Amino acid sequence: MRLAEWLLERGIGEERALLVANDRVLAARHHLAGTPKAGALYPAKLVSRSAGSSRGTALADAGFEVLLDKLPRDCTEGSTILVELTRAPIAERGRLKRAQGRIAAADAQPSEREPMREVHAFPAGLWEELWHAASAGSIAFPGGEILCSVTPAMTVIDIDGDLRGKALALAAIPAIAQALRWFAIGGSIGIDFPTLQTKAERAEVDHALAAALDDWPHERTAMNGFGFVQIVARLEGPSLLHRFALSRTGMCARYALRVAEQASGQGATLLLRVHPALKAKLKEDWMVELSRRTGKQVRIETDPALALEAPHAQLVPL
Repeated sequence: MRLAEWLLERGIGEERALLVANDRVLAARHHLAGTPKAGALYPAKLVSRSAGSSRGTALADAGFEVLLDKLPRDCTEGSTILVELTRAPIAERGRLKRAQGRIAAADAQPSEREPMREVHAFPAGLWEELWHAASAGSIAFPGGEILCSVTPAMTVIDIDGDLRGKALALAAIPAIAQALRWFAIGGSIGIDFPTLQTKAERAEVDHALAAALDDWPHERTAMNGFGFVQIVARLEGPSLLHRFALSRTGMCARYALRVAEQASGQGATLLLRVHPALKAKLKEDWMVELSRRTGKQVRIETDPALALEAPHAQLVPL
């Protein structure tokens, strides 16, 4: 058995990372180019601090606000500081959760949780499977599927299937554990299991869930009488589910660029066919970078018959 390894793929407009072992994806991370990132360092200015409080707000030179805690007593409003982000900003419909961070030493280095090996491309099919699962917000399992959705309060995981009661709940647990890691879900998470009639059945499902999440840092409640379990996990930034909920066309546009970059065959021109809604999302500098990476002229065509999630790329003559 091969040891698990983080692989990093620097795409156009985004960075993608997969934890892979034996050609299986164990976990994933995703970062949009040019956006704040947990663990990164940002010069900032402390713009507000309540009297007698260790909390305050800083404005990063990059233009976003950071909520700070454990401020030193001598750190006053107007001070120039270096901030390490512990949570990136999270945009939601109608509001923005501001970034969170802490003051870093002047000689601090950006935090990296694990080393990553940069690759030109992931093994075939791995990112595609995960991306489409996140796009749909669902993962199938024998006898059913889980459905994941984001709300302002929490990420909710529902379970649907042909099995009954305890059998359905137990069958869903591997898919739940997979979704939490694949989609990089954090914060408050609610799992709506089928209602189980006895304490013994609920305890059995609780035990199975604990085993499945044994190496995934979190806290959780026991299942209540209605089958609901709440989990709280470290939140470092938007999950893949948040990305799709906020800007599906933006996510699909970046996916189209990846499809185009990996097109094979012969021809001097790279033809990328996409749904019309995506064309406006394909930034000019992205197209220049696509041409540079492939060494081809790039031509975009739109086709309303194509799904947002199903771009097509091929090499063609001039």
